[in-house]
Amino acid sequence: MRQLPSQRATPAPSSKVCATLPLWDYFADAEKWGTGTSWQILVADYVSTTDGTGIVHQAPAYGEDDQKVCESYDIPVVLSVDEGARFLPLFGQPSPSGSTALAGIAGVQVFEANRTIINALKADGALIVEKSYVHSYPHCWRCRNPLIYRAITSWYVKVTEFKDRMSELNEQINWIPENVKYGQFGKWVENARDWSISRNRFWGSPIPVWVSDDPNYPRVDVYGSLEELKADFGRLPLNKEGQPDLHRPYIDELTRPNPDDPTGKSTMRRVEDVLDVWFDSGSMPYAQVHYPFENKDWFENHYPADFIVEYIGQTRGWFYTLHILATALFDRPAFKNVVSHGIVLGSDGQKMSKSLRNYPDVSEVLDRDGSDAMRWFLMSSPILRGGNLIVTEQGIREGVRQVMLPLWNVYHFFALYANAANKGAGYTAQVKYDSQHVMDRFILGKTRELVQQVTADMDSYDIWSACEHLRLYADALTNWYVRRSRERFFDEDPDAFDTLYTALVTVSKVAASLLPLTTEEIYRGLTGERSVHLADWPAAEDFADESELLSLMETVRAVCSTGSSLRKEKKIRVRQPLQSLTAAIANEQFAQLETAFGTKGADYFAKIVKDELNLREVILVNAQDANPADYGISQQLKVNARAAGPRLGKQVQTAIKASKSGDWTIADDGTVTVAFDTIDGGTCIS
Repeated sequence: MRQLPSQRATPAPSSKVCATLPLWDYFADAEKWGTGTSWQILVADYVSTTDGTGIVHQAPAYGEDDQKVCESYDIPVVLSVDEGARFLPLFGQPSPSGSTALAGIAGVQVFEANRTIINALKADGALIVEKSYVHSYPHCWRCRNPLIYRAITSWYVKVTEFKDRMSELNEQINWIPENVKYGQFGKWVENARDWSISRNRFWGSPIPVWVSDDPNYPRVDVYGSLEELKADFGRLPLNKEGQPDLHRPYIDELTRPNPDDPTGKSTMRRVEDVLDVWFDSGSMPYAQVHYPFENKDWFENHYPADFIVEYIGQTRGWFYTLHILATALFDRPAFKNVVSHGIVLGSDGQKMSKSLRNYPDVSEVLDRDGSDAMRWFLMSSPILRGGNLIVTEQGIREGVRQVMLPLWNVYHFFALYANAANKGAGYTAQVKYDSQHVMDRFILGKTRELVQQVTADMDSYDIWSACEHLRLYADALTNWYVRRSRERFFDEDPDAFDTLYTALVTVSKVAASLLPLTTEEIYRGLTGERSVHLADWPAAEDFADESELLSLMETVRAVCSTGSSLRKEKKIRVRQPLQSLTAAIANEQFAQLETAFGTKGADYFAKIVKDELNLREVILVNAQDANPADYGISQQLKVNARAAGPRLGKQVQTAIKASKSGDWTIADDGTVTVAFDTIDGGTCIS
């Protein structure tokens, strides 16, 4: 732009702008174009002197920020290109001053007109310098062609009038993951703007609005049913087969005289726009049952939906439009529970794409690992907690290794020994919820815990946690119960057979929705019944509460795991026996030894540890009575200067020195007192 010769380049005191001359005067006629306030130097916060020249050309018809800034200075939106991004024919005519400098761009696509415009600037002596810059630019994700922003007229839903109510209704929705409720979705609702619902296209749901074609006699009619259309137009829109069809071009054939025009010359015509497809999606709950014209009772008893699921991006799409329309029309949420999962990425970490083929071949995965493997991989991944998921063959096989194979191996182990029992006659196992053997009590108690956990997880739509609890159960069943009970199966112990049978039948029911094919095979093989998917969900109350035993058994496993780690650290193999191990047990658990494990609870605890770690002796002591120093255990105090500094001020250095010199004590409640003699009155750090 050129600056007016008579004007200094300083903003006026009141408006903080200074006027400039247009490079060309095609739109300089203020009466015709409303551009009397145009060609100014403006001030905007989003423009900085750290990027580029610090001067940005504003074209309100071709950018959101441009339009906002210019609107605040009453600069109008003027279009210079058509729907195909081609310059308007007016440029082919002389400008008001008679200039034909831009005659060559009329009808030319904007990206192809750059050189013509640059040459015109050179010819006018208005070009200071010509340079090329590499920068990001929007492209169509389908055809990869560059795009332009262009202002168009649109119909809106006035979301800003009820967005506060949308936030209130969001409180009634259970979001998985929970952070989306007040995060990505909640913040989007808080900052909601009016929603443009019209699109300038042929295909789509036509907007049912008719307007007068004469602005001197304005009228707007909005229709809500076929009956209303028929009443005003005398007929319905019919396609070539003579069937009612509300799509274009048939709907556009309905016209009638404008009732508000006394001359009878103007006509009511439908606006050419169609509805945004997201309006269709947001209307899905009632549109699918033709509410309110049909199924009114059914809809009112089935709305809002109990559960929906889509990927995280729909917080600005489907979830959002459902919520807008539900709030506006019904003043209630559109859904009660929603799982907002992450994005499935290819093996290269990029968005999964058919054209890039950046993911494992689905047919190969299904043939090699099975559909349950793929299903488990997806259900147990962070994707159901809003995280992204990279699909790899290794990840799919990991689920097979951790859950599917352990469950199948236990089933195969049971079938092998149950069929071979009684000299080949076999043993018919029965569901049994109680046993006197400690290991049976453990796995039955673990099964009760599994049913409780997975039931709670499923009720709260936390599928990831349900998978995690199943994985931990499979580990306990395989690597602890079966491994510790092998001799009992070799000896054909009926209690062992019945207990393992009960555990397998129950876990098949619990895991049926996550591993449908694997559990079906196991369940039918065990029971001979038609399908696990027709069975009732197991009741946790059928199993005894063995919480004390489970807690102690986890301690046993922790002691064994720690002992195994110590062997590895010292490079001593398990085959080499060691003399003894002393385990300090928490006071409350030490008291439970006799009740949970039986009258010889301590001996049983010790026997398991001896067997697992190949020890001659295991000594159990009460941690409350044990002196840590007797076992080479000492405590150290480290002062977090960043946290303690604001409380202690300059004395924090004294506290640090005291912690290093050992001038500190710890009370029973965990309070630490440092440098009692140095700091007046002592300083307590919680």
